[in-house]
Amino acid sequence: MPVDAAAVEDQVVCAARAQGVAEVETILASSSHALTRFANNAIHQNVAELSSHLSVRARIAGRTARASTNRLDPDSIRGVVEQAIALTRLTEPDEESLPMAEPAEYQGVHRFSESTATTTPEDRAQAVAAAIHAVESAGQTAAGIYSTDAMEYTLMNSRGVHAQYRETMARFSITAMAGGSSGWAKASACDGAHVNPLELALAASHKAAQSAEPRELPAGRYTVILEPAAVLDLVGQMFGDFSATAIRDGRSFLNDRIGERVFGANITIEDDVFHRLQSGAPFDGEGVPRRRLTLVENGVVRDIAYCRQAAAQAGVAPTGHGFPLPNEYGEAPANIAIAGGDSTVEQMVASTERGILVTRLWYIREVDPYEKIFTGMTRDGTFLVEGGRVIAGVRNFRFNQGLMEMLSKVEALSPAVHASGEETFDMVVPAMRVRDFNFTEVTRF
Repeated sequence: MPVDAAAVEDQVVCAARAQGVAEVETILASSSHALTRFANNAIHQNVAELSSHLSVRARIAGRTARASTNRLDPDSIRGVVEQAIALTRLTEPDEESLPMAEPAEYQGVHRFSESTATTTPEDRAQAVAAAIHAVESAGQTAAGIYSTDAMEYTLMNSRGVHAQYRETMARFSITAMAGGSSGWAKASACDGAHVNPLELALAASHKAAQSAEPRELPAGRYTVILEPAAVLDLVGQMFGDFSATAIRDGRSFLNDRIGERVFGANITIEDDVFHRLQSGAPFDGEGVPRRRLTLVENGVVRDIAYCRQAAAQAGVAPTGHGFPLPNEYGEAPANIAIAGGDSTVEQMVASTERGILVTRLWYIREVDPYEKIFTGMTRDGTFLVEGGRVIAGVRNFRFNQGLMEMLSKVEALSPAVHASGEETFDMVVPAMRVRDFNFTEVTRF
């Protein structure tokens, strides 16, 4: 059932004024989430949820706090406002706190698909059945999920900000298993028509078949071809550091590196909410319009994200990347697009004399935050490349790899695509061929 955001905001403002508080901010989110889960070549779960969430922030003489509820009746709205105000009065004042944001104009983005929002359990079941059949026909076992979501998000405050955004999202993930081998594929898109479960199932099945009876190779440095999901989950670990607050706090690897070349000259990275393959609202957690940022240009660090408070401290304009207040982190870019090249994965393989093809990475953990070194493992499709061909699956490796080193040794890039992984948020990234990638040990599987 649609929620009247303006009516909710009026109730919030009236309840705050009754408590003698003039500055309040309201975030109202309504969503529908539906998911079909399958394993052992059969659907075993279908769930659906409709929810609404109201979050209210008050600001009183440099103090601010937030309270939330999932009930939207008048008594609950009044109650959450009173709770937010009570919490605010108990907090310590912040001398750097700013008044709430002023109204702004927002560049529109259209990311709501009616057909995705109205996808039925039968629609998902039919797509999953076809995917399972493709895997089962190859003598393998399939497991995964197919979800479809729709959401509406409205941010308002008592100074006149009214920012609204709607989005749909479809996600399909599948793992095909055969004995001791497995293959994986995943895709997501705001328009579910751009997600092809059967195509993904065939890709996962092919990887599972290719990786049967994996060989064991010694640990060491190899040329690697990282498919987009592997690039996403590893490189995506660093973008919280492109933050003015993180730099000021001394917890960013970019401290003393702004304006320096830290990656190879073929690496350019933007934050662009308006990119045709992106998702997300064109405003931040305070209602500030998002700006395009060139985070890295030909290997040189250029722009960083600024929330309103960090921007005021630095004497610059905010970039529209702040999180809802109060928070400890300030801001971060959220719409990453890494520029690609013109090599396909197949061409990278064909031009590699000896190397490793990696489908995805998992269990990624940071080892050195300033040098941006990470450890993790390969998974669900790791292959030996020799003489320009994939010749066998190999046992998975654990790696220990610095991102600055890795992104300085990229030899080839594919065209960038919208990629989904498991360790970080969706991004637009290319596949990469990287020399001297550091595998430290071999796993047992």
